[in-house]
Amino acid sequence: MKTKSIFFKIVASIVILFFNLSMFSQTQKSNSEMKTKTVVFITGAFVGSNCWDEWKTYFESKGYKVIIPDYPYKDADPATLRNRKPNSELAGLTLEQLTAYYEKIIREQPEKPILIGHSLGGLLTQILVHKNIAAAGIAIHSAPPKGILLAKWSSIKSIWSALSLFKSPKKTYMMSFKDWQYAFTNGMTELEQKTAYEKYATPESVRLIRGGLTNAAKVDFKKHHDPLLIVSGDKDHFFPPSINYKNYKKYKKNSNSITDYKEFKGRNHYVLGLPTWKENADYILNWMSNY
Repeated sequence: MKTKSIFFKIVASIVILFFNLSMFSQTQKSNSEMKTKTVVFITGAFVGSNCWDEWKTYFESKGYKVIIPDYPYKDADPATLRNRKPNSELAGLTLEQLTAYYEKIIREQPEKPILIGHSLGGLLTQILVHKNIAAAGIAIHSAPPKGILLAKWSSIKSIWSALSLFKSPKKTYMMSFKDWQYAFTNGMTELEQKTAYEKYATPESVRLIRGGLTNAAKVDFKKHHDPLLIVSGDKDHFFPPSINYKNYKKYKKNSNSITDYKEFKGRNHYVLGLPTWKENADYILNWMSNY
């Protein structure tokens, strides 16, 4: 009887072990299947959403559903928008309104999406990640949240004209080609700069740009947030890596949330359209695979 009892205990243990292994395998499979496959790209200021065209194709080839909303009142190609004068509706767009616009789109998705934003879109990504409506966020060459000073001359020079501090915000602002050369495409040939300007540059709301100096651009760095990756480029005049790194360091006191940082060499603010864009995209895709 004692031998039988030991035998049944061994059999029971083996059955329980296989059951637990089976459940573990199913859980792992379930967790893998639960990983979000939706990405929302958030465009920066001064450009059209067509700046993501190659990224869209690439991410879709990797199995992602890609959503790229146009800004309100920017529902046309850049050339058309440049010729649309006056554009009083666009001129009235504020940072609060743009944040609410993206929040509504994100909440309408059947799953929490991953947010990828560039420049002002990076700031919006940071703000929206804190609302617990995203699976993760990637802020590429992000405009800094309120409280992080633009302490670099190149950054002040890049943004100064757009702030139009001595002009009425009732009219949209169109970045000049000269400013575009310095702020976006420094280090590129003039032909490359001109081609990029004609393809992507759009008018922008002065109110929207000024919103970056207000509480609308505020981020609570101590609040728990979903995983966030901040990406910078060492050639960026608009938002140099030192500003992005300060942005990143603000989060480091928050030990309950994941915040990562990556600096790429040879990237200016036109990072999305550089020949090296796929290297950035691959790094981001690899980082995303963890969440």
